Amino acid sequence: MSPHQTGTISSRTRPPLCAITLIDRRTGRPHRVNGAALVSLSRDPQLAAAELLAGRDARIWDARIQPLPASTTA
Repeated sequence: MSPHQTGTISSRTRPPLCAITLIDRRTGRPHRVNGAALVSLSRDPQLAAAELLAGRDARIWDARIQPLPASTTA
């Protein structure tokens, strides 16, 4: 039985989870929506960053990618 069939996947077989934050280059700070920073979680951070930046002015916006620590729970 494959890991996909059991509903569990070993952390060794999947890429690390990353937080992708939309950054305003003018201020160097995260873009906020109703006071909360706009953050996306993804195991494909390059794709997620490209999607966050799609249709935005590259002179104003950037994406910051931060790998999240691996979970220590079983």
